[in-house]
Amino acid sequence: MAVDRSYIAQNAAQRERLRALVDRLTDEELRRPLSAGWTIAGVLAHVAFWDQRVLVLLQRWERDGSGSAPPPINPEDIDWINDTAKALCLALPSRAAAELALATAEAVDRKVAALPDHLLAANAAAGSPINLRRAAHRREHLDEIERALGGEERRG
Repeated sequence: MAVDRSYIAQNAAQRERLRALVDRLTDEELRRPLSAGWTIAGVLAHVAFWDQRVLVLLQRWERDGSGSAPPPINPEDIDWINDTAKALCLALPSRAAAELALATAEAVDRKVAALPDHLLAANAAAGSPINLRRAAHRREHLDEIERALGGEERRG
C-alpha cells in the first residue's frame, strides 16, 4: 500500500511562504501587535514551538523503536500550553523568533519528509497523533500576519 506523502509539498510551500515573510519583514514589523497580546514575532515563535514539538516527538519515536505512535495531544491541553508558552515566545528578540520559526520549519520538514514508510503507516493507523501536515498551522498564522500587515491572504 502506498503511503500518502502529499504533506511534503504542502509543508514546503508554506515554509517558503514563511521564508519570504521573514526575509521581507523589518524588526519593527516583527514587533507589531496582534490580537490577544501577541506580536508577529511572538506568533512566529509559537509556530516554531509547535513545529519543534513534532520534531522532538519524531526523534524520540525513532530512537524508541517501538513502532507504536506517541499518544495524541489532548485538545483540551492546547489552550493552556499556548498560554504557558506565550510569555516565552514574546520574550524572544523579534528577529531571533522569526529566524527560529524558519530554522525549525526547515528541520521538521526534513524529518517528516524522510520518515520511513513503516512510521508513516503506524502514525496513520494510530489516527495521526503526530501531525505531519505542518502547512496547515503555518498557513493559519501566516494568513493572520498578512491580514495584520494589510496584505492579501495567500492560500499556497
